[in-house]
Amino acid sequence: MQLRINQQTYQVDADADTPLLWVIRDDLGLTGTKYGCGLAQCGACSVLVDGNVVRSCVTPVAGVVGREITTIEAIEADDVGKRVVATWVERQVAQCGYCQSGQVMAATALLKHTPAPNDAQIEAAMINLCRCGTYNAIRTAMHDLAKPERA
Repeated sequence: MQLRINQQTYQVDADADTPLLWVIRDDLGLTGTKYGCGLAQCGACSVLVDGNVVRSCVTPVAGVVGREITTIEAIEADDVGKRVVATWVERQVAQCGYCQSGQVMAATALLKHTPAPNDAQIEAAMINLCRCGTYNAIRTAMHDLAKPERA
């Protein structure tokens, strides 16, 4: 089957029910997307599919054929993704960094759909787990990104 990932087309030989995460990491070598829980609970495996956050650990690869998939490796090719990464660095959001690729994907998707989200929208969208507890830094970065002059 063919997958469109980071604006490149890949021919993939995988069972239809293989989780997208394993195709991305093991078959294509794009290791920025992380395995966390395998249950779609933590968000470390988050990627964008047609601009929406998807948990790749539970998404069958056959379900994303013909759709545009974006991983953390290409997020800075998007203007919003680039702003998110720059703000994450500026605000020193990451501690261990393991969950941060998923956090960046969630933030980018939110800001692309809602350029100036309010507190409730940020809280509803930024639900990925962070073992280091960087939630306050994430919230601060999201507030910075939500300011109209930065949108």
